[in-house]
Amino acid sequence: MSASGGTKAIVAALAANLAIAASKFVAFLFSGSSSMLAESVHSLADSGNQGLLLLGGKKAQKEATPQHPFGYGRERYIYAFLVSIVLFSVGGMFAIYEGYEKIKHPHEIKAWYWPVGVLIFAIIAETFSFRTAIKESNEVRGGLSWKEFVRRAKAPELPVVLLEDLGALIGLILALVGVSLALVTGNGVWDGIGTLCIGILLIVIAIVLAAETKSLLLGEAAGVDEVKKIEAALVDGTTVTRIIHMRTLHLGPEELLVAAKVAVEHDDTAAEVAAAIDAAEERIRAAVPIARVIYLEPDIYNEAAAAAGTAPGGTPGGPGTAH
Repeated sequence: MSASGGTKAIVAALAANLAIAASKFVAFLFSGSSSMLAESVHSLADSGNQGLLLLGGKKAQKEATPQHPFGYGRERYIYAFLVSIVLFSVGGMFAIYEGYEKIKHPHEIKAWYWPVGVLIFAIIAETFSFRTAIKESNEVRGGLSWKEFVRRAKAPELPVVLLEDLGALIGLILALVGVSLALVTGNGVWDGIGTLCIGILLIVIAIVLAAETKSLLLGEAAGVDEVKKIEAALVDGTTVTRIIHMRTLHLGPEELLVAAKVAVEHDDTAAEVAAAIDAAEERIRAAVPIARVIYLEPDIYNEAAAAAGTAPGGTPGGPGTAH
């Protein structure tokens, strides 16, 4: 996994969640707090999720095969999608069930100092993990807002860790509020309400993650900046005079496919066209290094046919071409 994959953020989150999960479960055993049980399962699910992200990064490095000629880069998207499923089922649905049970059958919280102490420890640990994820994300997000970064990032690991850590911090605060209200009022229903809120929060985050990774799985084009660089690199004004139409597709976070039909002069020889195509490919790779699979088709541009929209070489979403 490349640096942009956020390996450091994943490992930091994994270490924090394993320690937090153990401490929360101990606090649950001593206090009987449903919020602590829900948070224990939440942290355990998060630990499994970070393991899935690391596994996806490892599998994505496999060499291409005849059956998978474009490689395994999308393994990272598949495992990120699995994270959303785990977060929804193991984390969210369990917390909602546990919250409902505790509201229906409230229990008094015993040994209050265990859940309160562990929650404060967990908030501190999650803050450090979240800080690492923010630091790694700032190195790659450029001028994008956080919302844009989550929606546009082609490497799924950092957005996943960011949302998980954010959800964990909010969940811990909800658990602390629920436990505190239960202690102050002597009514265990508040503990159940806090647990229920944690479940709803996890389900919302899981749905957001699923929607974003679904888009990546379906196949996303290069970003606007990359497209502009490719277009500028393709046309040299002499041998390649214009782009008739072009498509880009991410085969993985760090691997881009570029397919384009380009216009060449009608009196160029086959050798000149071949040399022009080779030169254009070199320019694209120099401008956008992740453009590793490039297919360029030379053609003769006919302006009248293109303007009339009768060109047989057009593709959906792109301008027509004429022969």
